[in-house]
Amino acid sequence: MPVLPRYVRGPLDAGNIAVGVVIGSYAITGLIFRPFAGRLADTRGRRPAVAIGSLLASIAGFLYLVPAGVPGLVAARLCLGAGEGMVFTAGSAWIVDLAPPERRGRVIGLYGLAVWSGLSLGPPIGELLLHLSSYELVWIFAGAAPLVGALVALRLPDTFRPPVLERRPRLIAPESIRPGAALALASVGYAAVAGFVVLHLDARGVGHGATVFGAFAAMVVLTRLIGGNLPDRIGPARCALAAAMVEAAGLATIAVAHSLPVAIAGALAMGAAFSLLYPSLSLVVIERIPESRRGAALGTFTAFFDAGVGIGAPLAGAAAALTDYEGAFLLAAGFSLAGATVIALAISARGRAVLAGQLR
Repeated sequence: MPVLPRYVRGPLDAGNIAVGVVIGSYAITGLIFRPFAGRLADTRGRRPAVAIGSLLASIAGFLYLVPAGVPGLVAARLCLGAGEGMVFTAGSAWIVDLAPPERRGRVIGLYGLAVWSGLSLGPPIGELLLHLSSYELVWIFAGAAPLVGALVALRLPDTFRPPVLERRPRLIAPESIRPGAALALASVGYAAVAGFVVLHLDARGVGHGATVFGAFAAMVVLTRLIGGNLPDRIGPARCALAAAMVEAAGLATIAVAHSLPVAIAGALAMGAAFSLLYPSLSLVVIERIPESRRGAALGTFTAFFDAGVGIGAPLAGAAAALTDYEGAFLLAAGFSLAGATVIALAISARGRAVLAGQLR
């Protein structure tokens, strides 16, 4: 990720718009391919879908070597989006198959840490390879690493056996729409923190925005490791509701922060809450669907995260342009409260349905 913008601005001599297009283009195919990956995992098995996705990601890395300028990089990024979307979606269903039911929330959270680990380790590796050799060595590593992932996938047990279906399963799982909407609304907060916390604190004269973002990221990891069993213990819907409300409070705290300790406190609250939202809402989805449709349901659900970040970032930017950076974080806090409302309404509707069943 840090090497690509430098390559676009340097050897390719392109501008900032080209940097944005190259970096962001992968999200298009990532969003589109997640439902297809889920259906493939349900009809052909988890392992084949993960292996195919890993191979697509590998091809994307080697495509960086093709001297086709910005259009070539965009093509490579689109291929990468398809591969990453398939790997994460099919892998989500796969780890749920392998996890004991009473520990699924924790296992889903730990699986999510794999993404954070890759995003943490990839940049220094890329910078080191570029320093030691050239851009070409970075691209070769980007192509080779997913091949190792494919080999790992081929050696893991796949207990899922695709059922014989009379008709093709749906691409979109309706059961995932409401939890997915809550996830998308909460993801606007992540987009605001990732995109504007440095600029916000610089504008306030506080500075140390990277430190605040580091506190947020560290809290995501720490919460997954220490409190990852909370969705299993208190129930996924209740945990998601509390997390969405705490996220809103954390974002509001960052918005009004005029000192580093206050900003860090808000980032820690935001990190803890954001860490629990994905596994909690995933568990809500899993409890609603049979094993044979788990891949499609999680494919639909995870696509909402891409949509939330993809739409939330420009919305936060528009709020900052119309008001100031504080407005961007307050807008994100409002979206988090809207997500909490969606979850609360779902809990209320489910409670009424259970009560109606008991009265019958």
